[in-house]
Amino acid sequence: MTGASAERNASTHAPIDTHLSGRTSVQRICFQLQVKPDRLAEYEQRHVSVWPSMLKAIEASGRRNYSIFLREDGLLIGYYEVDDDEASKRALAANPETAKWEAEAAGFFEALPGGRPDQNATTLREVFNLQEQLSRLSQAG
Repeated sequence: MTGASAERNASTHAPIDTHLSGRTSVQRICFQLQVKPDRLAEYEQRHVSVWPSMLKAIEASGRRNYSIFLREDGLLIGYYEVDDDEASKRALAANPETAKWEAEAAGFFEALPGGRPDQNATTLREVFNLQEQLSRLSQAG
């Protein structure tokens, strides 16, 4: 990654008030990773049927509306919503199944400084949200 895509949020994956109106009831988290080109097919195949224990761990951590998008060159964008991202990260870190999954998944990603790629992904800042703007518009009118 180069340029702006290489810039990392100082508190990577940290909870950020992503609501443009200042409300913090739901955090929308978007992150970026780079899958190694020679592992793309295997990465996709692995996500066709994620371990049930991993799915349950993600759900129990409070994450919802979780999606991963993958471009042909390996650019990965992930998105989820959560009420408390720090609590979610702690719950996942304490789960042995999560540690096992992440250890196996680490080899799919280009290395990032500071540790495991799943914990050091570049966090993207939200600059537009349709629902937020429509809500402000309806309140003003």
